[in-house]
Amino acid sequence: MKWRCGVLVAVAVVLLALPTAALAQQKVLKYAHFQPARPDQPKHAAALAFKEHVERATSGSIKVEIFPAGQFGNDADTMAGLRLGTLEMAVAHDGAIAVIYKPVGVLGIPFLYENHEHAWRVYDSPWLKEFSDDMIKKTGVRLLSFADNGVRHFTNSKRPIRTPDDMKGLKMRVMPSPVFQTLVTALGASPSAIPWAELPTALQQKVVDGQENGVTNILAASLYQYQKYITLDGHVWSVHGYTINEKFYQGLSAVERKAVEEGTQKATAIHRKMTSDQDKNAKEILGKLGMEVTEISPAELAQFRKLSQPPVKAWAEKEIGKEYVDSLFKAIEAARK
Repeated sequence: MKWRCGVLVAVAVVLLALPTAALAQQKVLKYAHFQPARPDQPKHAAALAFKEHVERATSGSIKVEIFPAGQFGNDADTMAGLRLGTLEMAVAHDGAIAVIYKPVGVLGIPFLYENHEHAWRVYDSPWLKEFSDDMIKKTGVRLLSFADNGVRHFTNSKRPIRTPDDMKGLKMRVMPSPVFQTLVTALGASPSAIPWAELPTALQQKVVDGQENGVTNILAASLYQYQKYITLDGHVWSVHGYTINEKFYQGLSAVERKAVEEGTQKATAIHRKMTSDQDKNAKEILGKLGMEVTEISPAELAQFRKLSQPPVKAWAEKEIGKEYVDSLFKAIEAARK
């Protein structure tokens, strides 16, 4: 009888230990992004889909913890955490990625693509792997995919903008990036580098007259409250990279790695669809919120391109490297239909 009791006790101890052992093997993937934790925000909707897929596909061996709305810190903090491994994954805009990987600045060259589909063909081409391999080598961070936050448009509180001449004398907020400073200067306005978190207050207090962002960000930060006019010029694709710490990625099993890659594909598709829907309905969405929307003709758009693309491209060739610019433009040409 004592023997049987001993066996039962031993079995019970083993069974009780199983969940603990399973938890000990569980990997935690901390996932950061910069948009509010709302389902109408593309990056958060994408993050929720990623979490659901990865946890289900790995039977819980990876637990995904989402840090929305910049909870992990500012651009520099987030990208530093990603390099150090205190953060496993981040969906970050090109300005943030540039903190650790300067070549991403080539994507700030204006008027690169014909439409959304053209941009996505570039981002899904072999060019992405070459770009990611270089980024891994230089930073220890892997680029899994590119989505976008929509195309960037100029808004302001002073007047409608239809030609570059209308930009003259305006103080425009830009991201703290030489690419955007060069772009705005080339169009005749005065750039002012202001962090994203400070932008609504800067507009409200009229520190600057205008800014440039996609529809998603205009909605997320309610910028329409302070900006009367928007011009749908679509000067720059606001790219967002799905990035992951390379050491963490290499430490995943084959099943886990597949789950992360598939989850990223699902998240990227949701992210792209939501932002493109907002872009394509920008006039209706922003008009209903009280903004005066200016649509410009191809001939008028050509004026903006003629003035802005050459100086920004020249800056990128000099400061980032001609090889990066040439590689991107080659991929753009190959993706034309």
